[in-house]
Amino acid sequence: MNLKIITPRGVLYNGEADAVTFPGVCGSFDVLPGHAPLIAALGKGTIEYWVNQEEKEQTIDGGFVKVENDKLSVCIE
Repeated sequence: MNLKIITPRGVLYNGEADAVTFPGVCGSFDVLPGHAPLIAALGKGTIEYWVNQEEKEQTIDGGFVKVENDKLSVCIE
């Protein structure tokens, strides 16, 4: 999957991810390859994503994510 994390200051990450866990406003949720399209609001917490079996994290205060055709676009504050 292609994961792109964008802030008002620029792009924090743009690359492949094997799996991603998001802090949704109603609870955390996972996105794996082949996930159904969705748009979701994100709450304060941590985005966890795995690249080549290595876990990476990005702390956020909120934002939203769009998932479509294994492309994840994340806009955060």
